Amino acid sequence: MTDRRDLLDGQVRAADPDRWLSSRFVADADRRADLIALYAFEAELMAIPSKVTQPLLAEMRFTWWGDQMDGLFAGEPRKGHPVLEALSAVAVRHGLDRAPLDALIEAHIGRVHDEPHDLDAFYVGPMQAAARILAGLGHEAAVAPAGRMRGLSQTGRADEANALRAEANRALKSLPAAAFPAVAHAALTDHAAPEPLKRLRLTWAVLRGRI
Repeated sequence: MTDRRDLLDGQVRAADPDRWLSSRFVADADRRADLIALYAFEAELMAIPSKVTQPLLAEMRFTWWGDQMDGLFAGEPRKGHPVLEALSAVAVRHGLDRAPLDALIEAHIGRVHDEPHDLDAFYVGPMQAAARILAGLGHEAAVAPAGRMRGLSQTGRADEANALRAEANRALKSLPAAAFPAVAHAALTDHAAPEPLKRLRLTWAVLRGRI
C-alpha cells in the first residue's frame, strides 16, 4: 500500500505540481492519499495527447479509460493498475459520483478534436470531487466559482480569472477548512513561479481561507 501511495504521489508531483503542493496541506495522511489518487487519474488522462500523434489513437485511449469506469465504481477495478485500484477504493469509500469523471473523459476526447475547453468538466467537477473526498457531501456550490477561476487561469484568461476572485472567495466562506486544500491551488495564477514562492502563496491562502 505504501509503495503504491509513493508511486502515485510521485506521479502527481511530476505532472501537476500545483495541486500536489496544495495536497500537502491535508493533515490526514489517508485523505491526502485519496486526493492524490484522484489527481493521478487526471494525470493519466492529461498525459495521453503527448504519447500519441493521431487524434484517433488518443480517442481510443480515452475510451479505454471510459470503459474502466464500470468496474471502478463497482469496486472491481482492473487488477494490477495502481491508479484504477486506488481510485476505485476512493470512489467506494467516499461515495463519489461517476458523472464528473465521465464528463472529464468526454471533455478530453473533445479537446483531441479541437473542441473548446469545457471548464466545468476539466476543472469544476474534479474540484468538487476533491472537496467531497476531504469534507463529504454538500460543498459543490461552494467550490464551483473557484474551479472556474482555476480553469480560466489555466487556459490563459488571467483577467477573467481575477475578475472572478471576489465571487469565488464569497462562496468559499461556507467551505469547511478541511476541504480548503481542494481549492487552494486556484490561488496560484503564476504557474512559472518557483516552488518556494508557490508554497508561501498557498500557505497564506490556507491561513486566510481565501484564494
